[in-house]
Amino acid sequence: MSTEQFHHALKFREDICIGCSHCMMICPTEAIRVKSGKAHLIENRCVDCGECYRVCPVGAIIVHQDDFNDIFAFKHRIALIPAVFTGQFPEKYDHKEVLDAVFELGFTHVYEVEQGAMFLTQLYKETIEGKATRPLISSFCPAIVRLIQIKFPTLVDHIIPLKAPLDITALNVRKELADSGVEPKDIGVFYVTPCAAKIVAIKSPVGESKSTIDGVINMNYLYNRIFKQLKSNSHKIETSHQFEPLSPMAVKWSLTRGETDCMKNFKSLAIDEITNVIEFLEKVENDEIHGVDFLELRACDESCAGGILCSGNRFLTVDKLQNRSSKCTLVHGSENTNVVKLIQKNSEYLRANAHVDKIPPRSMLKLDDNMAEAMVKMKRIYEINSSLPQVDCGICGTPSCQSLAEDIVQNDASIKQCVFVQKILEQNEKLEPGEAIRIMKSIWSDNKLDKNSFKD
Repeated sequence: MSTEQFHHALKFREDICIGCSHCMMICPTEAIRVKSGKAHLIENRCVDCGECYRVCPVGAIIVHQDDFNDIFAFKHRIALIPAVFTGQFPEKYDHKEVLDAVFELGFTHVYEVEQGAMFLTQLYKETIEGKATRPLISSFCPAIVRLIQIKFPTLVDHIIPLKAPLDITALNVRKELADSGVEPKDIGVFYVTPCAAKIVAIKSPVGESKSTIDGVINMNYLYNRIFKQLKSNSHKIETSHQFEPLSPMAVKWSLTRGETDCMKNFKSLAIDEITNVIEFLEKVENDEIHGVDFLELRACDESCAGGILCSGNRFLTVDKLQNRSSKCTLVHGSENTNVVKLIQKNSEYLRANAHVDKIPPRSMLKLDDNMAEAMVKMKRIYEINSSLPQVDCGICGTPSCQSLAEDIVQNDASIKQCVFVQKILEQNEKLEPGEAIRIMKSIWSDNKLDKNSFKD
C-alpha cells in the first residue's frame, strides 16, 4: 500500500497530552487513537478540520504556521485578508480602519481575498452548465475536499476543479504588480487564515504542484496584534489607504450560503459543520439526492466565521458582515464596477490559470493494493465487528467498534483491547486478569491504572 501522506497543520504535543480521548471521540474521520496514554494521529485519515483542536482541554494540539517575520524576505509584501477577519472586530472599528492598521505591521499592499469571488462565480456557472455530473461540489473549503478524497472517494469527480477566491486574487495581484515592472522574486503573498485546513491547502495544494501563496499567517495572532494597535489609539483615525470595496455578494462569500446565493439559476444547497456534511454526502454517495445542481459544503459551523483560528464570536461576525453587505448594496449597487474592470482586465490570464488538475481519490479505507486480499480483509472486518459489543465506548483506544475491527485486520490492534472481550475471555479462563491490566496500561499508561493512586 502507498505510504504517501498528507501535509498537516495540526500537531500533537505528547509532552502536554493527558490522554483524555476528547479528540479521539470528536474526530469525524476517526483519525486519532490513544496509545501509551497519548493521542496519536493516523495522518492519512486527518482532514485538518480542527475539531480536535477545539475540544482539547490542555492545549496539546497546536497549529503549525509560518513565522510572521518571513514577510520581510520580500520587497513587496502583500497581505490577503478574508472579510471574516475584519468582521471579528467591535462595531466601532470599520473594515477600512482594520485594513489600514495591517499596513503598520510591515505590509506594502493589502487586499481582501473575496475580490476573486466575482470572477469565480462566472466560472462556477459555466462549469455547472457544461457538466452532466450532479450535484457538483464547491472546492472552496479544503477540509471538505480532503474529506471527499478519503471518506467519499467515489465522489471526487463531483468536485468543481477550480481554485478558491484566495488563489484567484493572488494570481491577479501578482499579475498587476508584474505588469507594473515589479520583479516576481520580489513579490511575497501572505494569506491570513481562519483555519488549519487552508494552511494545508497552501503548503500541500490538491490538484496543483505549488500554491501561488508564499506564506500563511494565523488569524488569531494577527487579530490580537491589530486589536491592540487599534485600542492604543485614543480616537478613531481616518484611513490613509484606498481600498476597493467588495460587492455585497463577495462580502458574504465565505459565510454559509455565500456561494449558493450566487447560483440563482441552479438548484443549490448550502450545508455547514462537518458532521452535517458527512451525513449529507452519505446520501449523495447512496444516490438518494436528486435534482440538486450545486452543493456548498463547509467544515465549520457558520463556515469561515467559525474557523478555529477566529477570535470573534461567529454569530456576531456573521451579523457584522451581513450589515456590511447591506451597506455595500446601498452605496455601490449589486457589484463594484472598479473591481470588475480590474478582474476583467486580466480575465484571459485568470481563466488560463484558474483550474486545477483532476482531484485524485485517497480512500482511508483502502485495505490492500491487491483487490482479492482487500476483499478478504473487508470480510474479516465485518466478522470481527459483528462480534464486538457496538457500544463505541473508546476504552480500547479507538473511537468505535468498527475502527477497532479495522485496526485489528491491519495488525494495528488486538481484539483483546476490548474490555467486554476481556471479561468473556477471563470467564472462560483464556485470559489472566494481570494480562488484561497490562493491555489497558499499553493503551492508557501506567499512571491511569496505578492502584496506589486510589484510597479507601
